[in-house]
Amino acid sequence: MVKAQIRPSRDLRNNYADVMNTLDQHDYIVITNQGRGNAVYCDQDYFAELQDLAHQQYIYNELQKSKALLLENPDIELVPHEEVMTRLRARREARNRV
Repeated sequence: MVKAQIRPSRDLRNNYADVMNTLDQHDYIVITNQGRGNAVYCDQDYFAELQDLAHQQYIYNELQKSKALLLENPDIELVPHEEVMTRLRARREARNRV
């Protein structure tokens, strides 16, 4: 279960060490300014996990769009994965030569 804590922004100024220690027991801290959520503070590992999850969700959504497109139009010509990767590598190498 995700554990969060809410702290006022002044705690970042006045009690930074305490805020850092709070991350040992919580996944993230919501920083408020005048009682309203303003920012989220988390450690690097947790942030990396969130980025990875967001990337996986993006890939999944794009695959779902592709599947729907194929179902609507079965005449679409597919390009094998290996060929796509070869083209992308060639494009990247050409950019690096410039």
